[in-house]
Order: sequence, then structure tokens, then C-alpha cells
Amino acid sequence: MQSDLVISRLVKDFGTFRAVDDVSFAVPQGSFFSILGPSGCGKTTLLRMIAGFEDPTSGSIEISGQDMRGVAPNRRPVNLVFQHLALFPMMDVAGNIAFGLKRRGVPAAEIRRRTEETLERVDLPGFGAKRVQQLSGGQKQRVAIARCLVLEPKVLLLDEPLGALDLKLREQMKVELKKLQAKIGTTFVYITHDQSEALVMSDTVAVMNKGRFEQVGTPQELYGDPHTPFVAGFVGENNRWAGTVEDMDEGTVLIRTDENLVFRSRRRGDARKGPATLFLRPEAMVIEPADASGLNTFPVTVKAILFDGANSRLLTASPSGHELLVALPQNRSFDHIRPGETITLGWHPQSGIAFAASGEGMS
Repeated sequence: MQSDLVISRLVKDFGTFRAVDDVSFAVPQGSFFSILGPSGCGKTTLLRMIAGFEDPTSGSIEISGQDMRGVAPNRRPVNLVFQHLALFPMMDVAGNIAFGLKRRGVPAAEIRRRTEETLERVDLPGFGAKRVQQLSGGQKQRVAIARCLVLEPKVLLLDEPLGALDLKLREQMKVELKKLQAKIGTTFVYITHDQSEALVMSDTVAVMNKGRFEQVGTPQELYGDPHTPFVAGFVGENNRWAGTVEDMDEGTVLIRTDENLVFRSRRRGDARKGPATLFLRPEAMVIEPADASGLNTFPVTVKAILFDGANSRLLTASPSGHELLVALPQNRSFDHIRPGETITLGWHPQSGIAFAASGEGMS
């Protein structure tokens, strides 16, 4: 498949600090690609280099097969949607969307046609005469996107565009953005520190840490098969134990945790004996398993019931006091469980992932 964006060996130094460290990736045409990472990991610097606002120290950026070296921001086939949108309050919606076309000297009739067409594409037909102040937060988001789309970019860059929205609107806009991108077919490159945004919306996610990509894959791959301790800890919720891998067979490793619990966990090709960290998802644990054969089992004390509708969980503690989150599945009733009770948890060895304490993958 043809790629709209190809990044090769990209580096950005600010004095002695390396913000982006030898990053390479390609974004297929028409896909939704997210860069996920904590504040300060280099993702905004990377986006600014793609947009042309920062010059790389080394490496190359190609958009639609064209090398962007020396190409000014306003000459690049990309547009950037900022977190704070930067809509013009003195203009109506149509004026905001038409702004870039007017600056390019596009004829008035063409501007009107393209503005109305773009409003249709973002599901805001007839909104041209409205003032920005009359719009909801979600509508403002779509106007900001429409203002970029009307210029027909090859790649739309989005810099944490949902960060300023309240929680309920943010949840709604995740779905809206995914549907919008699928409808219009423009390539989206989206940066965020919110792993839920990245997982829900993206075709592909790159997890960034300290200037480098730790793993690139589908949301399902990152969640189900993290390659590094950072990815395991950053993408989704995880319980973790420190311990030591004492033995291994063809399919599993035997890990003894620092609180002397002994578990079998999935083995990967680079497994080795020694200090390790074990990661286990809250939903991987079965409460009071009816058939414990083949499972790792251990007792815990219920400390609290964390009710959150479909995301309700138990806060539990192992005999040594190690706290663990356990998901409450929706297909069973656990109304009988009370804080202070001791229950048994079980989990399948293939659900756990162990990494060597040095950070090298192992499980």
C-alpha cells in the first residue's frame, strides 16, 4: 500500500538534549496513525518537524513521495489541528473555513463551493452563517478540522485536539473522529498522551518514550503483546510484581515474586533466568474459578469495591499487602463479595508477561 508519510532516521537535538532519537516509520494512505506517549517524550517535536515548524538535525521526511527538506510549512501538503483550535471569534463558521482559501487567492465562487462541501463532509451542513460562540465543543472541533480539510492536505496532523474537552465530550469525540476519518479518507497523524484515545481511534499506534518508538502496532497488538516493560505499563491497566525467573520449559517460565508467590507465565523467545517484572491485566484474573486446573491461584483480601458501571473493579491485597486491581466481569454477579473477605483469584499462564529487570523482553 502507498504511504502518504515516510519518516527515516529522524533526529532532533536541542543543544545537548536529544528530543527525537532515530525515529523511522511509514503511514499508509488513508489510515489513522497515532503517536502515544507521556509529556516530554518528543511527540510534539516530531509533529512540528513534519509540519515544518522545526528543522530536523538529521534524517528525512517524505510526504506523498516528496522530500520535505527545505520546504516551508505553508508549502507542505499537511495541515495541523491544535489542541486549542485557534478559531477566529470575529468570523462566522464559513469565514473560518474559507480563511486559508482566501489567502491562497482562490476565486470567491470556488471558495463558497468548497466551504459548503467541506461542511457536509464534517456533518455540519448549513452551519456556515453561525458564529463560533454558538457552537458546542464538539462542533468547534469539527470546524477546526474542516478549516484544514478544505485545503485538501495529504496528511492531517492533530496535536492532542481533545485535551481541552470535558470527559464526556472527549469520550463522544473519540468515536466521532474515528467515524469522520473513515468517511473522508484523509490520512490522520494524531498525537496524544491518552492511551484510550489512541486505542479507540487508531489503525496503528506508535508508543513513544524518551525520543524513541518502543513499539509500533495495532491497538490489539500493543495491548495483548507488549514488547517492553514501558509499553506494558503505559498501554492499559496492569498489575505488576517484582520477582525472579527460576526455571522455564518450552511454553512457560516459572517466576517467584518478591512476596514468595510462585506463578507460571508465558515464555517468549528471549526468556532467561534472573530478576524480572511480571505484568498481569485486571481482566485476566478469574474470581473464585470453578475449575482451577492449569491456572495460577492465590488468595487475596478484598479492600474495596470500585463501582464504575461496566468498568467496575475490586481493589484487593495479597497476603503480604501487595495491592491488585481485579476487573468485575459483566456476565456474572458478585453482589455477595464484601470488603474484608478473602477470595481466590486464578489466571492462565498465557495471560501474564514477564520482562527481565534490565528491561529486555522475557515471558
